[in-house]
Amino acid sequence: MPITPTPKIWMNGELVDWDKAQVHVLTHTLHYGTGVFEGIRAYETADGPAVFRLTDHIRRLFSSAQIMGMEIPYTVDELVAATKETVASTGLESCYIRPLAYYGYGEMGLNTLPCSVDVSIACWPWGAYLGDDAVEKGVRMKISSWTRHDHNTMPPASKTTGNYVNSSLAKVEALKAGYDEAIMLAPNGLVAECTGENIFVARQGKLLTPPISAGALEGITQNSVSTIAADLGFEVVVDNLARSDLYIAEEAFVCGTAAEVSSINSVDDRNILPPGHPRQGSPLRPLVRTRLLTPSIPHDPKPTPTQPEIRQDSFDPRTIPAGFRVLT
Repeated sequence: MPITPTPKIWMNGELVDWDKAQVHVLTHTLHYGTGVFEGIRAYETADGPAVFRLTDHIRRLFSSAQIMGMEIPYTVDELVAATKETVASTGLESCYIRPLAYYGYGEMGLNTLPCSVDVSIACWPWGAYLGDDAVEKGVRMKISSWTRHDHNTMPPASKTTGNYVNSSLAKVEALKAGYDEAIMLAPNGLVAECTGENIFVARQGKLLTPPISAGALEGITQNSVSTIAADLGFEVVVDNLARSDLYIAEEAFVCGTAAEVSSINSVDDRNILPPGHPRQGSPLRPLVRTRLLTPSIPHDPKPTPTQPEIRQDSFDPRTIPAGFRVLT
């Protein structure tokens, strides 16, 4: 999707002009794919932008860095504050947020130990990742010929820049074949996830999603969906899925920060049951999406236009919210 410039980008502790947020062509991560990143959304609310589960996203950034042996030179709280500062600087009511930690300029070669670690945070407007029709009409899925990483090859638990070459190959293959998105299988042939989303399948009152062991990234939106679905009375099961489970699903959808919650209407040209079909129960995705994207916000003083108040969700899986909670 095209990028719309915003006024500032946070780089190594300060806000710099968008056009001046530059790195050297010999930046280490540019050559070896050794950076870690997050994708976060801020949503428009009556009380100003609200960042969805910000602290959880930043904690996952640090987990990814830990897996890669990278030491980020900031604390979680410092990057949470930096994210709020960056969103506020854009003046946007809603936006996509991209924190990135990467090995910078000064060293070349596979040894990352002498490398410096740089951090940037950018924000820009972003609409429906899978297209405007994805929410209601759904997306056409293809099982990719590209296999998800094995845990001992490229750790899928780390949101590492280089890992997404695998996803990019699968995504482009699907688009060229006339599909909207790809579903990736683990090396053992079981369902892992999509190129950038977790996947859910509904059958007989149960909602199933693949485990981390299958190669799925531990999704933050996935966790929220699971909690909301349980609140709605559905049994949520984390278990292995075969590709045939997708073909006979009563309902299927994907979720992620970029994709939010989007329907699947077919997999390998096998149609998923349409709403109201005799073999389908009550459609779950619309209920989950409504809960997920309808924040419950306390009535605090409204922020000024020049410095909007950025607040984050303190989502606790042990407490079932009516939507995501946005707290000061």
